[in-house]
Amino acid sequence: MRFGLFIPQGWRLDLVGIDPIDQWETMRSLARHADTALAGDGLPGSANAWESIWVYDHFHTVPSPTDQATHEAWTLMAAFAASTERIRLGQMCTCMAYRNPAYLAKVAASVDLVSGGRTEMGVGAGWYEHEWRAYGYGFPRAGERLAALDEGVQIMAQMWREGSATLAGTHFQVDGALCHPQPLQHLELGTAGSGTDGTVPSIPLWIAGGGEKKTLRIAAQHAQYTNFDGSLEGFAHKSSVLEGHCKDHGRDYGEITRSADYNVVIGATQAEVDDRLAWIGDHYRATVPAKADETVDSFRNGPLVGTPEQIVETLTALRGLGMTYAITYFAEAAYDRSGIELFEREVIPALQD
Repeated sequence: MRFGLFIPQGWRLDLVGIDPIDQWETMRSLARHADTALAGDGLPGSANAWESIWVYDHFHTVPSPTDQATHEAWTLMAAFAASTERIRLGQMCTCMAYRNPAYLAKVAASVDLVSGGRTEMGVGAGWYEHEWRAYGYGFPRAGERLAALDEGVQIMAQMWREGSATLAGTHFQVDGALCHPQPLQHLELGTAGSGTDGTVPSIPLWIAGGGEKKTLRIAAQHAQYTNFDGSLEGFAHKSSVLEGHCKDHGRDYGEITRSADYNVVIGATQAEVDDRLAWIGDHYRATVPAKADETVDSFRNGPLVGTPEQIVETLTALRGLGMTYAITYFAEAAYDRSGIELFEREVIPALQD
């Protein structure tokens, strides 16, 4: 199993109380920790704990919009590219409608060059109506947002693989949009490779969301990775739907890595787990009191809540269903790394390939 770590950027009220002048250093320090952290005992020869770091692509905080900081995702991608050495860099996930897809493809290609070929491209149709309307994007019905996602993915694929894109779509129109330099990374894409090794310039594409009729169909056609419901029952069901779409489109289901996002609440004992849950409740009551109980319940009822042994048991069961990439979020990360460090010592080594 592979592991990613969300870096607090403010969207989930996870930088509250930290002076804005210190917030970038908080994020950079955590990114550098993930870049170098070793699993298990940390002795020479130990494996790296984390494969990737992640941020969200949102402008307004959740569970309610507030005046607290929310740092912009692709600005952070560029900053992390220049301030880390090894770790891969992703967004979960970029909203296709927030940026013209040709422009977004160009931005991502530039970040890939700056990072030395470490960019992951997470995209989705978007859902946060408040920020859509506040930023003047309107809020089209779900079918239109998904159709825009499909067109945008096609444009990005052309930009990266061919160096230019032309598409007369319903939602996006581009005519000879150029992307040079192309991404540093190359992917195997059947017989379509332009290189002598059968590969093309491209950035790994993550399609996030579990919509069964359209989102998972788009994933079956275009994605190298998916990201959807991480519960045991939900993951099994969405995987089955994805497999059906792969069969319909002649895609090898095994080519797609299936991932999920998890809120992690970990403690060496149940008492420590309870203390972390109490901290989460207090933290949210200080900023969004009307949403605090609901928010802490969402953490408490998640799959990865418990001692290291309990979390390993759950992840082992999920791995048996094909969930091989866990993207983890620790609510307290900006203030206290002990939960992350416990996860690195006792959970990751038990599950790493």
